[in-house]
Amino acid sequence: MKKILLYGSISGIIASLVIGFYFKWIERIFHIKVYTLLLNIDYFPILKHIHFSEMIEFLFHIIVSIIIATILLFITHYFKWSRQQIGLRTILISMFIGLIIYPTTILSERTPEITSLLAISHWIIGHFLYGISLAVSFILMKLHNKL
Repeated sequence: MKKILLYGSISGIIASLVIGFYFKWIERIFHIKVYTLLLNIDYFPILKHIHFSEMIEFLFHIIVSIIIATILLFITHYFKWSRQQIGLRTILISMFIGLIIYPTTILSERTPEITSLLAISHWIIGHFLYGISLAVSFILMKLHNKL
């Protein structure tokens, strides 16, 4: 279990950096507020009144990513998923999580419009990249018998 926590944390940090840098780049180049949405906590009643720095908001994002990655890694290990199952399921789950979270954009004035096809397209692409990052990490661990 300690290994799952360790490798889940490492995988979560790496994947959170991948999606974070992708969204930061998209927001900077195309002015689509997907990075803002990634860090957005306006839908938490108590937290929405507190102004956090970008670094603290990104730290929240990393923590959530570590939790997701650790749970997914545990599931892959517990159910003994093959490399192909890890790849496909991890990517699909990551994209599904992105689809579930995207509607929170209606709860903030800082994030993209819910009807923005460009924003949702990049949001899904980012979660696809997140899923690939996790899947590659998990498969490499499986190949090197780290779990």
